[in-house]
Amino acid sequence: MKDQEEYSAKETKRIEKLKADEAAQLSKDDVRKKAYLAREQGIEKGQKARELRQAGKRASEDIKDSAREKTRKETYLAQEKKTADGQEARRLKDKN
Repeated sequence: MKDQEEYSAKETKRIEKLKADEAAQLSKDDVRKKAYLAREQGIEKGQKARELRQAGKRASEDIKDSAREKTRKETYLAQEKKTADGQEARRLKDKN
């Protein structure tokens, strides 16, 4: 009988220890999950901030490129007009 009682007491302690270990593991897992989620949210915020900066830079570059292209076209058209005017002037001069 005494052996049976000792076995039951040991079994009870083992079960209690097992439950305590499971509770501790669940707690550790919960902390790990929360840390993981916080880290992922930080990464996501950083990614969004980088994307916004890049979009701003792209928009700025697009505006600069557009202005450069407009200036280039205006310069080209002015040169073409000057060339056409010069040719017209020579044609009129040759005619006279």
